[in-house]
Amino acid sequence: MPIANRVAAEFIGTLWLVFGGCGSAVLAAAFPEVGIGLAGVSLAFGLTVLTMAFTFGHVSGCHLNPAVSFGLLVGGRFKAGDFLPYVGAQLAGAIVGAGLVYLIASGKAGFDLAGGLASNGYGEHSPGGYSLLSGLVCEFVMTFMFLIVILGATDARAPKGFAPIAIGLALTLIHLVSIPITNTSVNPARSTGPALFVGGWALSQLWLFWLAPLLGAGCAGLAYRVIAAEPQAAAQGADSRPAGARAAG
Repeated sequence: MPIANRVAAEFIGTLWLVFGGCGSAVLAAAFPEVGIGLAGVSLAFGLTVLTMAFTFGHVSGCHLNPAVSFGLLVGGRFKAGDFLPYVGAQLAGAIVGAGLVYLIASGKAGFDLAGGLASNGYGEHSPGGYSLLSGLVCEFVMTFMFLIVILGATDARAPKGFAPIAIGLALTLIHLVSIPITNTSVNPARSTGPALFVGGWALSQLWLFWLAPLLGAGCAGLAYRVIAAEPQAAAQGADSRPAGARAAG
């Protein structure tokens, strides 16, 4: 698939992730009497990835996340030359997605960006008041596990056709646990989009939501290569005939 097609898919997919996920948090989480709450926002993020994985997985791999692209690169599943174009498309999609949420939300009287536009934060900007260390550990562990799920579910040896479901449910679970801690990032693009509109504290804390997810994803890429590697002897023992004999049937 040409790189232009793939980056277009990454742009649209990341736009949908930020618009659907952050939009649910800003517009619907605490809507009077029928708000969807933490569980609803968690499900919304999972559904954005699940729907886009089925839609664009065959086009771009549906990364929608610089940390995912990095983890796949470290895990030997992604070409280094495609990394920066993918990240650029993901960031552009996240910014447009956050811009659309802001455009809609600002149409209501009394809207204030001080609410954060679903930005990620720690310390006084953590939804539950958790420290920088708590945020760092949480984002590292959650991204590590997210990449382990992605690498395993998309392995050629895994059951076919179920990867989007596993990945979407994994992201839902991640949000259920970590929204109170950092508002859940595990995705530097998702963090960057809203932070650019909020500015101030959101931009000053953005470094953590690049550092921890990239470290977690990189460690997961290395770990999966070791854990899931097929023993050389077993691979060779599957058919010990000479290459010519195998080709001849």
